[in-house]
Amino acid sequence: MQIVRKAVIPVAGFGTRFLPVTKASPKEMLPVVDKPVVQYVVEELVASGITDIILVTGASKRAVEDHFDYNFELQAWLKKQGKLKEEQEVRHIAEMANFIYIRQKGNYGNGTPLICAKDVVGNEPFVYIWGDEFVGANPPRVKQCLDVFYKYGDPVVAGVRVPKKDVSKYGIVEVTKLEKNIYQIFSFIEKPTPREAPSNLAALGCYILTPDVFDNIKNIKPGKSGEVWIVDLVSRLMKKRPFYACEIANGTYYDTGSKLGWLKANVDFALRDPQLKTEFKKYLRSVV
Repeated sequence: MQIVRKAVIPVAGFGTRFLPVTKASPKEMLPVVDKPVVQYVVEELVASGITDIILVTGASKRAVEDHFDYNFELQAWLKKQGKLKEEQEVRHIAEMANFIYIRQKGNYGNGTPLICAKDVVGNEPFVYIWGDEFVGANPPRVKQCLDVFYKYGDPVVAGVRVPKKDVSKYGIVEVTKLEKNIYQIFSFIEKPTPREAPSNLAALGCYILTPDVFDNIKNIKPGKSGEVWIVDLVSRLMKKRPFYACEIANGTYYDTGSKLGWLKANVDFALRDPQLKTEFKKYLRSVV
């Protein structure tokens, strides 16, 4: 079985839930304390053994590319000021992985970046993961999904239990349990009502996909709102081979693509920061 070494991160969306700040700044660059959301995603991938990271970008996304590049002027200034720790930190960002950038072309929707990355991915399995949310887990979410992929040899999606009342916010999977936290998926239902939902296991934005997901992509037609959706691509793949869900263990899901989820992430990470937690706790107590 081929080792998974590539990941595709779509970062071309408009980020309408965060307007007006995302008018010129990518939502993936919103900070959680002192690191942008997309860096947490990249760090999770690197910690799981991924070496090549393909970022599918769009207009006004130059900041994402700049973030994962060297900034020689900044590095030289930090060295001159004797701030060697900071210089090493910013240099390390560019050295974490081999970064590849392509521009999104075609319809909107979370399936289009996948199609755009086809030629760069090539004939090998890969990770497809959102750049505006992440899971804090040990081992990393991606690693947990890869372990399932290497065991079963078929596509995998990360799953997280959500309250029944919130199922309409997510893609929900119909499953049967195989072992511990591993399930076989029989259908994906995009944002069902609580009555329609076959479970409360949400399929989050982390897929381990095989290259046959690209078979006959020219025949893919836009779906809801004239957009191309990942659920349509994986539903076609499920007709040819099994598809599994890995319910993430020992993890916390941060929906940093929403305002409330982003605020929660900042509070959680600030309370863990050695330099911030004491004064931040005092502040929270004062406002509560």
